[in-house]
Amino acid sequence: MTKTVCVVGLGYIGLPTAVMFANHGVKVHGVDVNPAAVRSIQEKKLHIEETGLQERLNQAVDEGFLTASTTPVEADVFIVAVPSPINPDKTANLEYVRQATASIVPFVKKGNLVILESTVPPKTVERIMIPELVKTGLEIGTDIYVAHSPERVIPGRIFEELVNNDRIVGGINKKSAELTKELYETFVKGTIHLTDATTAELVKVMENTYRDVNIAFANELAKMAEVLDVNIWEAIKFANFHPRVNVHFPGPGVGGHCIAVDPWFLVELGGEKAQIIHMSRNTNDSMPAFTAQKTQSILNRNKIAGGKVAVLGLAFKGNVDDMRESPSVEVIEQLQHLGLEVVSYDPHIKENKHETQTQSLEEATKEANIIVVLTDHNEFKTLNPLTISAENKIVFDTKNCLNREAWQEAGFQFHLLGDAKNK
Repeated sequence: MTKTVCVVGLGYIGLPTAVMFANHGVKVHGVDVNPAAVRSIQEKKLHIEETGLQERLNQAVDEGFLTASTTPVEADVFIVAVPSPINPDKTANLEYVRQATASIVPFVKKGNLVILESTVPPKTVERIMIPELVKTGLEIGTDIYVAHSPERVIPGRIFEELVNNDRIVGGINKKSAELTKELYETFVKGTIHLTDATTAELVKVMENTYRDVNIAFANELAKMAEVLDVNIWEAIKFANFHPRVNVHFPGPGVGGHCIAVDPWFLVELGGEKAQIIHMSRNTNDSMPAFTAQKTQSILNRNKIAGGKVAVLGLAFKGNVDDMRESPSVEVIEQLQHLGLEVVSYDPHIKENKHETQTQSLEEATKEANIIVVLTDHNEFKTLNPLTISAENKIVFDTKNCLNREAWQEAGFQFHLLGDAKNK
């Protein structure tokens, strides 16, 4: 691979992608609008947490294959990997994609390939990127090539999945798709499937929406647990022994930059045709309030008025430092709305990013009336309950990640989301 690559957006996807190409002998220039992030990369310091990233970043910079700045440079390939969040009204905010595309226009030349990696609503390449790229004065599809190749990785396992997962490549024409496939073959061992850009956009959103709908089903079952007089976690485990069943698990809500966001793209585009998707989103968005109300109910049953809640976990999933769309934030807001004091702790978020946060587990749990586990970090799974000095020995596990017997043997009243045995 003799091409040079310019990656716009050095976040949870852009930086690992840039590092992967650099580690495979490709000259990469990374771009981010955040000067602090750029400075961190130049100094080989991480501004995000990801297994194996530090070592790979060190290699990329030390060998001279990765540079970074706040402005693009000329290259053979441009990869756009910027956020695509939703607005407060749940519509897609594609301004980051538009601005990132506009930023490379002065540097694009004949023969270049432009790839969008961001997860976006179908037709984004056609309606947002191409109108910006037309401003180069070059003919789209013959002078410059454009494709969408969405990331399909999970935080904590990004490098493993970048290499081994199958990849979908959608070009605006056959040549665009083939050039993109050739580029990713630099390190991808999974099969690279070619299609058109709009289909590739839809495929990624479909994948995340499938998971959101499945989780909503599990969350509905969890809400029904006491009526059904069962432990939903046990029931799901048994159901999944069926060879054609894969029910996901319930929780305090759905977070992250994909599953909590992407289904809204289809709701916006599909309107009344997206009823199941819309209902599932609403179900999952209702879980933080449900979790807070269950916490209040547990306190009421123990005749505790008001009280302090120790929230364990701010990240949206276990063993990462990513708080994007984390349901923990909404759970905390709901608890405070109920008049409860909240102190939160997350071992993976080293600087306080939330007003309730402390860097001390002891401070979070000291004099707590209830401990609520919202993220299944390994540190919580292995936590020794005998070391916890709470005012009331009550724990509410929303992720089924604690050793129930150990906590009960330590004298804790144990509550599990979706378990009728809580009664």
